[in-house]
Amino acid sequence: MKTNLLLTSLTIAITASFLSVADAQVPSQTATSTSTPRVDNREVKQEARIEQGKASGALNSKEAARLEKGQDNVVAAEEKAKADGKVTKKERARLAHKQNKQSKRIAVQKNDAQVKPAPAN
Repeated sequence: MKTNLLLTSLTIAITASFLSVADAQVPSQTATSTSTPRVDNREVKQEARIEQGKASGALNSKEAARLEKGQDNVVAAEEKAKADGKVTKKERARLAHKQNKQSKRIAVQKNDAQVKPAPAN
């Protein structure tokens, strides 16, 4: 009886450990196929650059709105790439290209000749 109980417990423990290892591998493979941490980090940084430009006056409201719309387009492209469950190398390259273009637009608009109006006294 004790031997039977010990064998059953051992079998359950081995099966549970095997299943936990198998379960741990499946989500990681799925997560990496649609995971885009580099794109997400750049989105956050570019949005912060736009906000900083609005706060400093380097961007007026029209410029900021146009840049935010560009950011929305990058997010939409990312969601479209993730829609089929896998982000391919080609899709990642397209996202990187869109973000590069958006980054240049932010830099140009933040550094153009416009200045913040002087506060009214």
